[in-house]
Amino acid sequence: MAEKMVDRVMRIMQKPDYIRNIAICAHIDHGKTTFSDNLLAGAGMMSKEEAGKALKLDFHVDEQERGITIDTAAVSMVHNYANDEYLINLLDTPGHVDFGGEVTRAMRAADGAIVLVDCVEGVMPQTETVLRQALRELVKPVLFINKVDRLIKELQLTPEKMQERFVKIIANVNRLIMDIAPKGYGEKWQVNVQDGSVCFGSAFHKWALSIAYMQKKGITFKDVIEAYLNDNYRPLADKAPLHEIVLDMVVRHLPNPLIAQPYRIPRIWQGEIEGPEGQGLIKCDSNAGIFFVITKIVIDPQAGEISAGRLFSGTMKKGTEVYLNRMKQNSRVQQVFIYNGAKREIVDNVPAGNIIGVGGIKSYVGETITEHETEPFEQITHIFEPVMTKAIEAKKPSDLPKLIEVLRMVGKEDPTVKIEINEETGEHLMHGMGELHLEVIENRIRTEKFVDVQTSEPIVVYRENITKKSPEVMGKTPNKHNHFFFVVEPLEDSIYHSIKSGKIPEMRIKKKDLELRDAFVEAGMDSKDAIKVKDIYKGNLLVDMTRGQVHLGEVIEMVTDMFEDVMGAGPLAKEPCTKVKVMLTDMKLHEDTIHRGPAQVYPAVREGIRGAMMLANPMMLEPLQILQIEAPADYLGDLSKLIGNKRGQLLDVVQEGNTITIKAKLPVGEMFGWSSDLRSATGGRGSSSVVDQLFERLPEELQGKIIKQIRDRKGLTEAMVGA
Repeated sequence: MAEKMVDRVMRIMQKPDYIRNIAICAHIDHGKTTFSDNLLAGAGMMSKEEAGKALKLDFHVDEQERGITIDTAAVSMVHNYANDEYLINLLDTPGHVDFGGEVTRAMRAADGAIVLVDCVEGVMPQTETVLRQALRELVKPVLFINKVDRLIKELQLTPEKMQERFVKIIANVNRLIMDIAPKGYGEKWQVNVQDGSVCFGSAFHKWALSIAYMQKKGITFKDVIEAYLNDNYRPLADKAPLHEIVLDMVVRHLPNPLIAQPYRIPRIWQGEIEGPEGQGLIKCDSNAGIFFVITKIVIDPQAGEISAGRLFSGTMKKGTEVYLNRMKQNSRVQQVFIYNGAKREIVDNVPAGNIIGVGGIKSYVGETITEHETEPFEQITHIFEPVMTKAIEAKKPSDLPKLIEVLRMVGKEDPTVKIEINEETGEHLMHGMGELHLEVIENRIRTEKFVDVQTSEPIVVYRENITKKSPEVMGKTPNKHNHFFFVVEPLEDSIYHSIKSGKIPEMRIKKKDLELRDAFVEAGMDSKDAIKVKDIYKGNLLVDMTRGQVHLGEVIEMVTDMFEDVMGAGPLAKEPCTKVKVMLTDMKLHEDTIHRGPAQVYPAVREGIRGAMMLANPMMLEPLQILQIEAPADYLGDLSKLIGNKRGQLLDVVQEGNTITIKAKLPVGEMFGWSSDLRSATGGRGSSSVVDQLFERLPEELQGKIIKQIRDRKGLTEAMVGA
């Protein structure tokens, strides 16, 4: 059976029109992994009895224990539709906000997404986040409304009421698509029941319905309701099998690589579209040069490091000499894998348009692998940034080298965990998305990597910012021959929001980019200034306002390096900066190249930018999360007290029946132990999910205290910070 399956997969891989690369995404607990199990069972990769219980794609022990998906899993399967065979490369992604990075990376490899919505809970905060992640990467969505059985059995709704609920969910999803999708795609990608881009069903009971299927087989919604009322719903799984209906929808409504790459490539690759490389990418040409983007790295004890990702052009063969564009080094492909459920099958070569695994390459997620040096794909940016940190150390000093190696592995396997290894102080830090995220990583280091570690209490990551425009500040090189002049000012909100929403990509700008200029102008920037932007880095801008500088080309890369360095560790307490606009206003450079090398330019630029920031009234911003809390209405008093005690703010309270939904804004610094506090305040019946994350000014009375705390923790002296 396995052999036959691999042969079928290999045969269809050669025909890009018959390939669909898709991701499944949804809010936590809306039933994604049960849903994926059904698709696997339908493709004959596991027994139908196990589907929904086996949770085949939650391979890790901690995923099975916690009952949540933490990692994205890749699977390839074959589906028959209208007498043709199609290859479906499927990625099952997590729903918990702490693992949102997994979703973003899966979207880079996919062209289409099935968005799952639980019809009882409706569109939830994380549904919105995953849709945002999909549409940012120009991934086309279709909708599956899950858990319909609960409407009939638990809520006992009439058919009219059920229809009302479906209409409301579809309208909400379409509104989000309109709001989030880039221009021109919002209208085009609306989902609707009539054309079959929406299905309903129950992943747990393994059935689904779409209009096309109902017409073809003569099944009506009434039949479904009657089946449940008479407790005779089991035959539904044979009458209307979920995998068939859903994969039919995927084949009909989600694009193949030949259709998707022409509009996706210009969005995620900044290279020359008209050149041979650009044309190879747009056409998904397997005879062009290789372009492979790594979206996930798995460290396998037997096979070593496996880089999984999407092959956008070329043919990946065993033994190919390749170039890693971000790491700037050569490497060699030792093995090529395709996915067969959780198993990897070794093959000789795979053509463009597929999701594959590659062995023998040591790299990082987001790396672009080609045969020769070229423009890499845009960095994969995550919607939320790490806001919590833990210091980690090995219990036995002899385990220290192993711990450093394990931390580097963890950083590769999950790039949303930022690992900071400070060789000087011997401090190792893990920055993550939240308490659960760090707890899972820590647990995996103990159980899967076998290093006994201890960690500190979680620490919050703050941001540094400025509140006014600075005077011009000069930075001079140690040899006194070169001078750089800087002015800094707060970045306008409209530009900052455009960067955060992905309308303006974060990148260094090498050549004039008129599309980018227009995006800045649209966000309210003067067009003369917009064309001078040199770097967009973590919500900060570097603008070159100099005139007539002959040697600008030689030093601008060094200026950009130091701009990124200061933005990564600001002048107050070496915390990252946000919303800062740095303008290089003038330069006086020595004629001779030898006198303006990195050793001279770096300290001058760093000193200039830091000095300007210190004169612009710098301050700390603290991370806050907007939470949606759901609980029985009787607990409103307890909840508002809990939020008040944590310096939080109630934003909105909605009551539906005897359930309340609260929106509240809480400082991350006060949220340690939040889940247990919430449980005890609501008798174990409350739940919360993160809607958004933002940074706001830390109250004046806490500024000095927090800065001192961070400096003490980092062992910084006044001189070291200002320097």
